[in-house]
Amino acid sequence: MPSLICPLCRHPLQKEAKTWRCHDGHSFDIAREGYVNLLMVQQKKSKEPGDSPEMVQARREFLQADNYAPLREAVTTLLAPLNAKVLLDIGCGEGNYTQALTQVATDVTGLDIAKPAIQLAAKKFPNITWLVGSSALLPMADDSVDIVTSLFSPIPVAEMARVLHSDGFILIVRPADTHLWTVREALFGEVRAHQPDKFLEELAASFSLISQQEVRFPLVLAQSSLKQLLAMTPYVWKAKPEHRQALELHDSFSTEAAFMMMLLRKTAM
Repeated sequence: MPSLICPLCRHPLQKEAKTWRCHDGHSFDIAREGYVNLLMVQQKKSKEPGDSPEMVQARREFLQADNYAPLREAVTTLLAPLNAKVLLDIGCGEGNYTQALTQVATDVTGLDIAKPAIQLAAKKFPNITWLVGSSALLPMADDSVDIVTSLFSPIPVAEMARVLHSDGFILIVRPADTHLWTVREALFGEVRAHQPDKFLEELAASFSLISQQEVRFPLVLAQSSLKQLLAMTPYVWKAKPEHRQALELHDSFSTEAAFMMMLLRKTAM
């Protein structure tokens, strides 16, 4: 059971049947799908924050087809030797990577601000604690987590440091410099290299870098997978519609997936 705290008073939550309660009387019901909504209205910047249902569904179909399986396997291989008990996956989306993380930790919690993503995740993977919540104010107790993961998700440095044990780890995964270069070239013409390690400077005050590892592999995408990739990728909406339409006409498309995995350890205060 994760050490959850109330998003209103920040006191511990206790599970009673199908409800989480704190001693101040705040209660949060477990939804029919199996998740808990701990996102307060004041934490929302829009009526339906996070990815849209269409983006979530496209990502689920793309990942279920194992298009990014080498990354998923590299993540679990990297984390397995840490022998973690409690893991928190921030920005977990529809749960494909989160489910894989049950191989490396006994108590896994997935958190995302997008309710449609958590609903999908909870239906498919009931062995995980699923939370609708904000990474800016994590509903987890101090010093209660062994590993925090952020795969293409926010990096709330202070909050990650707060919830982690004194010797806890974080794993950050970001697109490497040439990730999906030919896809981006087709969409925009001129392409800039990603800078996956630009976050390291802000992390340095609380975490020390243990390792950096690139994961690269070719992708030959059928038309259906290419459309899913475009639908799930936020930057595609900055492209001209005619460029996206032209790209989607390809029966297949070749590109390269490239990721940077950065493992960091919490430093002593």
